[in-house]
Amino acid sequence: MVLDAARQDAADLDEPDEPDEPDEPDGAQPDDRGDEPTAAPRGLRRHHARHERRRHRLRSVAALGVIGVLVLPFLAVGGWFLYQLDPPGDPGGRVTVEIEPGWDRGRIAEELVDAGVIGSARAFSLYAAVSGAGPFRDGTYQLREDLGVRAAAAALEREPESGPVALTLDVPPGLTLEEIAQRVGELPGRTSERFLDAALSGTVRSRYQPPEVATPEGLLSPATYTIEEGDDEVDILRMLVERFDGEADQLGVPVLAANTGRTPYEIVVIASLIQREAGVEDDRPLISAVVHNRLADGTMLQIDATLCYARGGCDAPLTNADKQIASPYNTYQIGGLPPTPISTVSPESLVGALSPADVEFLYYVIADEEGRHAFAVTLDEHNANVRAAEEAGLL
Repeated sequence: MVLDAARQDAADLDEPDEPDEPDEPDGAQPDDRGDEPTAAPRGLRRHHARHERRRHRLRSVAALGVIGVLVLPFLAVGGWFLYQLDPPGDPGGRVTVEIEPGWDRGRIAEELVDAGVIGSARAFSLYAAVSGAGPFRDGTYQLREDLGVRAAAAALEREPESGPVALTLDVPPGLTLEEIAQRVGELPGRTSERFLDAALSGTVRSRYQPPEVATPEGLLSPATYTIEEGDDEVDILRMLVERFDGEADQLGVPVLAANTGRTPYEIVVIASLIQREAGVEDDRPLISAVVHNRLADGTMLQIDATLCYARGGCDAPLTNADKQIASPYNTYQIGGLPPTPISTVSPESLVGALSPADVEFLYYVIADEEGRHAFAVTLDEHNANVRAAEEAGLL
């Protein structure tokens, strides 16, 4: 009896989770009719119990997986909707949005998407329906890009702007025609493509633009312009060209150009080279002298700014390979002036082109971090200036 009790205690320790089972007679056998044993061995029962627990766990995991698959799309849609309501980060640039009378919620949403104010017309319509936002007033609104559905809806519930909305276009000296077009394209309702098409169509021409020249490059005056609501791309182009013509006339370009032996258009081309090369005011007449002297000697100009124009910009330093670019603007390969100006020009650069310093300089190179240049008459002097610039880390 003691031995049987000890065996029972040991069995209990081996299987703590199993309920107590009545002892079965050892060696149970089927009866004479071939029936199954009246009781399975204890080891087999434990195996079946563990198997059932494992099956239960697998069923639970599978159920959770099914729930996750069903819930995940709803979570994704919810996250997308919240993002459309209040996009992260600060809003972008100002845009003008015109809401016409009679537009329904869907048409207003499309206009906001086209202007970049919101990212989804569907999200705007859904938010308006759920929140009861509106009515939305027709009129002109000053909004911002990436404003988000919630803020856009709130803005359209307020009174629209009263009267025409004036905009500002800043055109600093030294910009190319394409760079000006990009700035025009940032104005609400205008595009850079339409501005360039107008510029190259001949619809607006400067009085300083020769008949054979198709582009008004360099003939647009740098200034800060006020653009009214009704001004389209052609109006803006005409504004810039007419201002240039008036300033050039006032400076006496047609008369003074003859004193240099150059045409008025050539003076504008030289002024654009000065504009791009001069870092300080005092260098303008000196760089002008180098250009005029080289043209008189028949020496190639070899001006880096023309390579930048031919390359489409100077975001990276120029290389010797750039000096091999096949372009009429490559003054390392082609003599004389480039075929057109390479940028807008300030009145100071025009004056510099008309009044070169009375010096014999043929060379210049950067001399300090403020943009001053060192000038030279001979190549030996120039090479010494180049070495100094290299030692100073300027080249």
